[in-house]
Amino acid sequence: MATAKDIVGILLAAGRGARFDPAGARNKLLQALPGGEPVAAASARALLAAVPRVVAVVRPEDCATASLLHGMGCEVVACAEAGKGMAASLVCGVQHAQHAEGWLIALADMPFVRPATMTALVREIRQGGEAAIAAPMHDGERGNPVAFGRAHLPALLALQGDQGARSILKNNPVNELAVVDPGILQDIDTPSDIK
Repeated sequence: MATAKDIVGILLAAGRGARFDPAGARNKLLQALPGGEPVAAASARALLAAVPRVVAVVRPEDCATASLLHGMGCEVVACAEAGKGMAASLVCGVQHAQHAEGWLIALADMPFVRPATMTALVREIRQGGEAAIAAPMHDGERGNPVAFGRAHLPALLALQGDQGARSILKNNPVNELAVVDPGILQDIDTPSDIK
């Protein structure tokens, strides 16, 4: 059973996906990957394998994604401010789970991240340490998801704009974990990214 002191997964699923389909007719999070699983479901499955509790942040009008993620066991939160950028969704999710010991912030359009990578990030935050931020590195490049310890709650709640938590990463020590996981760098931006 999850407790308030656990690390909570925050799955950001409130983007519009305009690069995937500028007309807005196809929701990229519901598109099937080569194995048939929807993009958001694969992302949620990996996150659920690493943490006992996942808060999925969606747009209020995106009932299909909300239903899919709720059915997988995620707590779904509709973010009325999602149109203001990624930071608004991130703040919404962290506020919903603000009593947690830390947060693993994952993106719903990154379905190729390995559960083992997420588990390693969570382990790092649970162990404490000076950085209280853990980010994965693959071939010298930093990717997602990123884990934050409780010390960063005020900074997370103060975020604004479409840069997510980049300002926190830029202005604080980050424990960079080397992983053999190209999925930390692969998001679904266009239909060709699915293959």
